[in-house]
Amino acid sequence: MSTVRINDDIKKQIMPILEDLGLSLSEAINLYLHQIKLNNGIPFEVKRKGMIELNDGYGSYICEYGYLHDYSKLNLKAIEEEANSNKTYHSAKEMFEDLEKELEEEE
Repeated sequence: MSTVRINDDIKKQIMPILEDLGLSLSEAINLYLHQIKLNNGIPFEVKRKGMIELNDGYGSYICEYGYLHDYSKLNLKAIEEEANSNKTYHSAKEMFEDLEKELEEEE
């Protein structure tokens, strides 16, 4: 006889499912272990979440943490023009004042 530690939260979530299937937790674990033996490995794909490209033509994607990075609403031409403007500042204070001024103009 073996002892298996199971997270209480997941146990609470799966018990109603197992009851609907007419299985005890012990039977479900034994089924899983038999599947490992039959498949000569874990019976489902185990993989790390990765980035999912959305192919929207803008480079938008869903990151490995599930957040949407939607670039379709960005004006990339304006960003590129600003990046190429070679605007320089003599201090961080000057840069932040300029940014605040731009924000006020947008409102």
